[in-house]
Amino acid sequence: MLEPTYEPHDRIERARDGRGFEAAAAGLWCSGELAGLRLPSVAVVGTRAATPYGRRLAHRFAAELAQAGCCIISGLALGIDSEAHEGALSAGGATVAVLGGGHRHLFPPRNSNLAERIASEGGAVLSPYPPEAQPRPWQFLARNGVVAALADAVLVVEAPARSGALNTASWAAGRIPVLAVPGDVDRKHSAGCLALIRDGATLARTAQDVLEALGLLSLAPPPAPSVSREPVAAALLAAIDAGACEFDEIVAASGIAPAAVLAALTLLELDGSVESRGASRYSRVSSEMQRR
Repeated sequence: MLEPTYEPHDRIERARDGRGFEAAAAGLWCSGELAGLRLPSVAVVGTRAATPYGRRLAHRFAAELAQAGCCIISGLALGIDSEAHEGALSAGGATVAVLGGGHRHLFPPRNSNLAERIASEGGAVLSPYPPEAQPRPWQFLARNGVVAALADAVLVVEAPARSGALNTASWAAGRIPVLAVPGDVDRKHSAGCLALIRDGATLARTAQDVLEALGLLSLAPPPAPSVSREPVAAALLAAIDAGACEFDEIVAASGIAPAAVLAALTLLELDGSVESRGASRYSRVSSEMQRR
């Protein structure tokens, strides 16, 4: 179980290394380490009902930004938030989760293991609420203000027209860069992101777009190490040897859990062994193309 300690506003401010912290609370309850907040921090947020497209991109953006030396902040919710935390952890980077209730009533309960991993792998699980506080709907909107206050930029990966992610973006607007990932104009999961772009948010295609908005383009991620010999990666490559496959087909052919498939496909994309074709379709990259 997470055992939080109370960190007053000035300690959070010092952890931010003089970059400012507009407090949404007098202090925060913390389990884990605050050191990640000394890094350039990007809030990666989006819908709980994420599509494979959104999950893949959230994981990839977070992993690449973590590789570039950024701390990934999100809300530990299902969907985009979870993939953002997982992406940062997969890259060995720092990630911070902000809860909408107390640590002893972590919501959603199924993310308890993820919270433990974040706190044990150099990150932090924070809450503006005492450990025994039950999660309430209005508290998650206030939580979004803390996420935005801790961040140097907000990236919305996938969000419908009404979304908590848009609330986070509203807390950040006019203070720090707000970026949004585009999607198909007829998909409801893209409506919020497209509205943000229409209203002036920066269009984000890659992690480099986020780093540019932060003035950190020189921190672009180094080439990822080859993972083609890893057992999971080898099974996925074998599954798509015959040609492009849908995500669900790869899961069925490989017999590997969807979350593990998604993480491995992201690393294979970074490695240059696999390319995505559309929202959830993948194919091998030829040896000749990898050499270019």
